[in-house]
This record gives sequence, C-alpha cells and structure tokens, in this order.
Amino acid sequence: MGYILDGLRQGAALLLPPGREVLEIVALSLAVSGAATVLAALAAIPAALFLALKEFRLKRLLVGLVNTAMAVPVVLIGLLVYGLVSRRGPLGALGLLFTPGAMILAQALLAFPLMTALALAALKGVAREARDLALSLGAGRRQLAAAVIRQGRFAFLTAIIAGFSRVIGETGMTLMVGGNIKGHTRVLTTAISLETMKGNFEIGIALGIVLLLAALAINVALQALQGK
Repeated sequence: MGYILDGLRQGAALLLPPGREVLEIVALSLAVSGAATVLAALAAIPAALFLALKEFRLKRLLVGLVNTAMAVPVVLIGLLVYGLVSRRGPLGALGLLFTPGAMILAQALLAFPLMTALALAALKGVAREARDLALSLGAGRRQLAAAVIRQGRFAFLTAIIAGFSRVIGETGMTLMVGGNIKGHTRVLTTAISLETMKGNFEIGIALGIVLLLAALAINVALQALQGK
C-alpha cells in the first residue's frame, strides 16, 4: 500500500506545474476524442432521428443491429480500422495508419452505436408526442423534424457526453491504430499504459490524475450546457 501512496505523492508533484510533454499529451487526447465525438455525433444524431420518425419494414432489424454493435469487442473495431488504413487496405493511400486520423476514425466507430442507441431511446417518446401534436396542427415533415430536434436536444447532449466518456478512456484500440508515437500519437491512455509497463508508476499515476480531471471537466461542462 505504501508504494501506491508514494506514487500518488510523486505523481501529484509531477503535475505542479505540468511539463510541456504532459500538456501536449493532454491536448492531443482532447483533440482526438473531441473530434471523434463530433464525427460520431454527425452520423448518430441523424440516424437516431431517422429511426425515431420513420416507420418501415426493416426498422426493427436496424435498431437491433445498432444495439448489437455496442457489444462488439473494441479490439475488433481496432482490427477493422487497421485493415482499412494499412498500406494494403482500401484507405492505405491516405497514409492514415499511426496518425491521429486513424485514432479519430476508430474512436468515432466505437462511439457511433452508443450515441445512436441512447439518442434513439430518448427520442421515442418525444417523437411520438411531437408527431401527434404536429399532425393535429397540420404541420409538414420538416416542421415535425424541427420539433423533434428541439425537444430532443437534451437527449443529444446526453448521447454526446456518453460518447466522449467512452472514447477518451479507450486504450487498446487507440494503441493499435495510433502506435503511441511520442509527440505524434501518444495520448493519455496509451502513455499511462506505457509508463506503467516501464515501471514509472508515479508518471502513470500523474497522467491518470490528468485523464480523470480532463474527463470530469468536459463532462461537467457538457452537463452544465445541458442544464441551460
């Protein structure tokens, strides 16, 4: 137990003040996970709206696929993205492997089904009420969609918070497609894993504290926005 307390003290000392490398790692972590969350939201929110408002034969199948995708092992998503962006893959010409771009793509794929499922679950009741009200007032499809978007904005923010929280703590998949290259693709989770394996427990703890505080700050900010 003593070495854990010593690690906590040394880790806290390393953050007062934080070094340039730590700041770069934090900035890259927030940039990658933030971009991945935005990319996933741009696909997940329209998908959730479509599934909430439309009635068609394959709807139940698509909803089931979205829910199933949340249970796909993260390592398989990393393997898929690795295959896509490797030199022999269909996106190999873009040179994305071991770059922040590959990390963003992998994290966006991880967040998409979770954000879609959460937004859809919250929109079901909203869409039903908005549809009944819109039809009673003679509103068109665009007006119906606008009403659902307005009423569902809190559901969208909840989905975004959950998606960001999911991807910023991901390690294995990010390491697989990013490579943990110092100054280029090293983010908080991969740095924590590397330093801990090297025996630098205090550095791992310091970075862990930063990861916790960064995730907490982003989530508090998003929840404050949701409250407004």
